[in-house]
Amino acid sequence: MARIQTVEDIRLDEARTRKKHWKRWGPYLSERQWGTVREDYSANGTAWEFFPHDHARSRAYRWGEDGIGGICDRHQMICFGLAMWNGRDHILKERLFGLNGHEGNHGEDVKEQYFYLDSSPTHSYMRMLYKYPQEAFPYTQLVEENGRRGKELPEFELLDTGVFNENRYFDIFVEYAKADVEDILIRITAVNRGPEAAALHLLPSLWFRNTWSWGRDSRRPSARITPNIPGGVCIELEHWQYGKRWLLCAGQPELLFTENETNYQRLFGIGNSSFVKDAFHAYVIQSDKAAVNSQQVGTKMAALYKNMLGPGESVVLKLRLTDIEPLEEMDNRSAVAGTVNIPGHDRAAEAIPFANDFGEGFDAMFACRQKQADEFYSSRVPRELSEDAKRVMRQSFAGMMWSKQFYHYDVRTWLDGDPGQPTPPKERLTGRNHEWTHLYNDDVISMPDKWEYPWYAAWDLAFHTIPIALVDPDFAKEQLILLLREWYMHPNGQLPAYEWAFGDVNPPVHAWAAFRVYKIERRLRGVADRGFLEKVFHKLLLNFTWWVNRKDPEGMNIFEGGFLGLDNIGLFDRSAPLPTGGHLEQSDGTSWMGMYCLNMMAIALELAKEDPAYEDVASKFFEHFVHIAHAMNDMGTNGRSLWDDEDGFYYDVLHLPNGEEHFMKIRSMVGLIPLFAVETLEPEIVDRLPGFKRRMQWFIDNHPDMPEHIETTQRSARGVRRLLSLVSRRQLKRVLDRMLDESEFLSPYGVRALSRFHADHPYEVAVNGHVSRVDYEPAESTTGVFGGNSNWRGPIWFPVNYLLIESLQKFHHYYGENFKVEFPTRSGSETDLWQVGAEISRRLIRIFLRGEDGRRPVAGGTELFQSDPHWKDLVLFFEYFHGDNGTGIGANHQTGWTGLVAKLIEQSGE
Repeated sequence: MARIQTVEDIRLDEARTRKKHWKRWGPYLSERQWGTVREDYSANGTAWEFFPHDHARSRAYRWGEDGIGGICDRHQMICFGLAMWNGRDHILKERLFGLNGHEGNHGEDVKEQYFYLDSSPTHSYMRMLYKYPQEAFPYTQLVEENGRRGKELPEFELLDTGVFNENRYFDIFVEYAKADVEDILIRITAVNRGPEAAALHLLPSLWFRNTWSWGRDSRRPSARITPNIPGGVCIELEHWQYGKRWLLCAGQPELLFTENETNYQRLFGIGNSSFVKDAFHAYVIQSDKAAVNSQQVGTKMAALYKNMLGPGESVVLKLRLTDIEPLEEMDNRSAVAGTVNIPGHDRAAEAIPFANDFGEGFDAMFACRQKQADEFYSSRVPRELSEDAKRVMRQSFAGMMWSKQFYHYDVRTWLDGDPGQPTPPKERLTGRNHEWTHLYNDDVISMPDKWEYPWYAAWDLAFHTIPIALVDPDFAKEQLILLLREWYMHPNGQLPAYEWAFGDVNPPVHAWAAFRVYKIERRLRGVADRGFLEKVFHKLLLNFTWWVNRKDPEGMNIFEGGFLGLDNIGLFDRSAPLPTGGHLEQSDGTSWMGMYCLNMMAIALELAKEDPAYEDVASKFFEHFVHIAHAMNDMGTNGRSLWDDEDGFYYDVLHLPNGEEHFMKIRSMVGLIPLFAVETLEPEIVDRLPGFKRRMQWFIDNHPDMPEHIETTQRSARGVRRLLSLVSRRQLKRVLDRMLDESEFLSPYGVRALSRFHADHPYEVAVNGHVSRVDYEPAESTTGVFGGNSNWRGPIWFPVNYLLIESLQKFHHYYGENFKVEFPTRSGSETDLWQVGAEISRRLIRIFLRGEDGRRPVAGGTELFQSDPHWKDLVLFFEYFHGDNGTGIGANHQTGWTGLVAKLIEQSGE
């Protein structure tokens, strides 16, 4: 694709070189801070109960803030978000509502309708939509009905309650446009979609994260009213880190002030010593005028706009958060027009409006930034795509950008407690994350889902970086490096998994992601960032060593690993001691390590092009891979191969205390993951590295029992091409025979995580009088393993499908067009592996696109999303997808790894 240097590209360059800090402000506000591990100070780690949703409006957070459609600075000192009231709710709507992990019949689940519509990588332009019912929000109904439902029933959603019937809701669009780095224009548009007039109170709110109540830093920021500006009101902000800022609000809203402090009276029956966090709720809904500070000063404020909107009527609110002192740069000739050239704000050509210009200049800046965002994405989104595919790709990028979040967690401080608070229970010192006291996180991180998973997960993050690299390679690289820094990575080399259990084990895909990001950036920018690759490689050496020492218990190159991100895919909880005793030799754990070896070898060979010192390291990973391949496929007298030649598939092997060994014959993604460990050694690379070539040949010559996983049968014009693969040519045919069978793994919408074979043939094992069973479940899980809100027993998951496609491409690169397979199995039609990968890509992409019937599979039977003009172009990127019909399931804003669809569209089209 031709590269066009857009204005947004220039901003990215300025951010990378630190000429201008365009990314200092962004959508870094969480969508759920309550119910997180960080806010949990209970004795036994009961995070959901310790800080429930009911406390969120009244209780100051320790480690972060949340809100709706909000922004903050990269250290979340100053926050902005939107609160609202429809005249009927019993609480002020300041944050998204959802069920906690114990209330939902399939685990935690947000019960709102909101959509990320646009964002440039520097957040110079952003837009989101929140759909707010005009009837009372059905909090109680959602909790009670989901509580009545068992795991065999689907979740009861907000749309099921009927609150959107007859279009009785408001569409509330929140937009941001940066006039400059510290000068942010805000536009909020509310539209009544209903048939009757309806009341709507809008409260754009600004507050400071509470850093002063914990006994460690008593400095308190402030917001206070200042003299009005023509056409609006002005609030002066002062923070010890940023100095002065101003919030300008068009019109004459009522200004409310309070403190971001806990309401001890409401929660604990203890008298309050100050104004409190939920004051605006008391003022607006309970008409408690004494709840707010009449002196109009505090650490939290809101501008109250009261509206009555007729059918189809809309209202527009305009605000501005700026570091420009308003009274010094106002246009006194007009309250609505003018531009200014301010020292330090050198984009005069872009017509930065005067502080009191909420008219033409204000709207022109939005038009300018939106146009620049369009130009930027036009340079990334293939022109030949349909408008529908372009829309899907653009919204997937928007979701990736909006899913950035400030994440703060100092485990040592969290365990010890704060001087200004009660001493935490001593049980915590030996409880959750107590072995991770080095961990100090204070960064903007890409989240899987800012409501359901408002915390990073190691392997999720690696997949996020692939689509992110298409639009912002710098942020992608920063994310990968971040988890390898000393204040994240454990001193023993382990990467933190996720906050619920940093010591859990995610698949080791960091090296793969780093090399992919390196190559994506090289293609986009024409520059190879070797410094990044070297930095990542050196730290991953520590992580690789941790894996070898900790997850290969018998030193035989067969690996365990625990659940490895696949939650409930096995018969037992693979992160817990087996009820049978003994241990599990994992096909996926061993395969991931084979892939890890090849990824590290590929990186070392790339670095060796300019530094021969890396040749020896590349040799080490080559040899380690071959040992793993041999062990996995032929353990001889020392044990059982993980390959079942009778079934033509890979399985886990259960080793019992009495020495017995058994295949766990579950046809799942566990048996397809061996396909991921594949790499081609090109002659032009090997021949220019004589040390590596010599050592490789010696190893091959002196290990005649290991040739099956090093093929040298193909030649290119430049010499001998070599294939390294866990799966031999013969095994590849047999595995693909199952994977491409529509009665097993192949779905119209991708590759299932569990074969449909188990719909009629469930796998059962009786242990201690209890029967454990794995069935094909294409939708939600009926088990409670890992919280029950994720299901790997039949649905389609984008990350593993993406790796399968990449593996098929690599096999094709070696075997070429003459290697064909039946596709689908038993169809009588044969094709090469490149075409197989392309068709699987298209099946995945079709989940989101309108078909010939005008319907999107992702939306399933939800008619609003299929046909309503105000819904049908809104796309949600779910956590996983129904194995038979493609309906979205699980977390519905998990643009994180499902955002890989953007990369698939870019490389495969429609």
